[in-house]
Amino acid sequence: MKLVPARPKDAAALGRIMAAWIADTTWIANLHTPQQDTDFLTRLIGRMDVLTLRNWRGPQGFLAREDEEVHALYLSPAARGQGNGTQLLNHAKAQSGTLRLWTFQENAGARRFYAREGFREVELTDGSGNDEKLPDARLVWAKEEARR
Repeated sequence: MKLVPARPKDAAALGRIMAAWIADTTWIANLHTPQQDTDFLTRLIGRMDVLTLRNWRGPQGFLAREDEEVHALYLSPAARGQGNGTQLLNHAKAQSGTLRLWTFQENAGARRFYAREGFREVELTDGSGNDEKLPDARLVWAKEEARR
């Protein structure tokens, strides 16, 4: 698999990857239609760095980042558990001295993954500030802290 910048025509495939994760996750409601997911990804591709992980079948995952803020990291079911998330995250780390992101408190797998990758939790909320209204966690990675 290789890392390449997302193109506008990738939006529908990236939306399907995001929707597959939601479908596989019992504790989160699907709030959007496939078209809304495509429109959302089209906007992300247009305004920030969106890096895709692709093979001969097309996109298998992506990371969307705007400066220090990671807005999304999703992998297709076939690409999970193989180091692909780390590959995407390492690319983002190489571009920035600090990364920040939100994840849901219920997402124990993501919280373990980000902890292994050197992120620390700096804030927990009740979820009133996100669309899903689910408690979330703010995480930060800093290159300087990672060196210690």
